[in-house]
Amino acid sequence: MSRALNLSVSEDVAIAHCTSRGIGVSAVEALPGGGVRLVCMSTAGADLVRRKFKTRVIKTDVVRTAFRPTRPLW
Repeated sequence: MSRALNLSVSEDVAIAHCTSRGIGVSAVEALPGGGVRLVCMSTAGADLVRRKFKTRVIKTDVVRTAFRPTRPLW
């Protein structure tokens, strides 16, 4: 099972749910088409989020923006 989820909720809602349940978040990324890509620290945490937001999980392919810098930082 993957730790990454694409959800059709706002970033604030996703982070608030994870904080209230004690789920560690590795990364949160806004999606250009709406929603967020949430990467949990554990698969168990991701499974809890999947169960809570089961109707809000985006099951189709999504377009993502560049999350890393295009040039090296050094």
